[in-house]
Amino acid sequence: MRFDSYHPMINFIYFAAAIAGAVLFTHPAFLAVSYLCAFFYSVKLNGKRALIFNLCLIPLIFVYAGIYSYYNHFGVTSLGTNFIGNHITLESVIYGLVIGIRAASVAMIFSCVFSVFSSDKVIYLFGKISPKLSLFLSILLRSVPRIKARGKKISLARSGIGKGIGEGNLFTKIRNSLSVLSILITWTLEEFLESAASMKARGYSLKGRTAFSIYRFDNRDRSFVITFFFCITITAGAVLLDQTNILYDPEIIMNRITPMSYFFYICYAFFLLLPLILQSVGEIRYNRMCECSTISGGGEHV
Repeated sequence: MRFDSYHPMINFIYFAAAIAGAVLFTHPAFLAVSYLCAFFYSVKLNGKRALIFNLCLIPLIFVYAGIYSYYNHFGVTSLGTNFIGNHITLESVIYGLVIGIRAASVAMIFSCVFSVFSSDKVIYLFGKISPKLSLFLSILLRSVPRIKARGKKISLARSGIGKGIGEGNLFTKIRNSLSVLSILITWTLEEFLESAASMKARGYSLKGRTAFSIYRFDNRDRSFVITFFFCITITAGAVLLDQTNILYDPEIIMNRITPMSYFFYICYAFFLLLPLILQSVGEIRYNRMCECSTISGGGEHV
């Protein structure tokens, strides 16, 4: 059972809480949980492309940590000095890694958002609050896969005339890449203008306009919400007990890890992995049903 089959409000609550946790929590355990859960869920939804994207983020995290520690000089544990004599400290390196992991986690979560949220869900959630915002978000979400497809079409067409991205020397490749980017930006802007004119002609900005929706909040959604808010309540308890953050300046200071801390970690991980678990269980059940129907069909044929 896919997570995108649930009510849009449940999808919104989950991703809002996941992004808030990835941004606000600085404790290494919660950071690791956010990063790993976002990694596995994005790979589950988007496959090989997500795996390549997530692996490419890993070296960027270390690069950012190195740049951050090079220009920010706080902490008491010196690891060395840069070329102008400023100290590079362990605290600044670790905090740079923390910021990099947070950014990578948010990027992977947003890749899941683009896979789960459709234009209909965005219009349903924000249509009554702000029709213009809902229109903008729906166009934005729909444009992401279209831009990728158009980029491939442009690159393929230019390769046919000998001006592909991978053809020629270094300067030729750069020039061809800039040409592809220019064509893609122009095409995208034209589509935005056409979409805006089309929606205006349909009276989208008129007062009192309503939107049709097929979403209903059923018992399945209610049970999911109860589970969600149970995990969120436990995580809120961890926040109140100061288990989600630590200090990095001037030195690393954190609360003592207790058995209750592991309970907080498990609840937070279960919350983030719940959509992945439900989808995996649903796929296993579906495969078993297909196998049983195949076996029963073969028996009847005999």
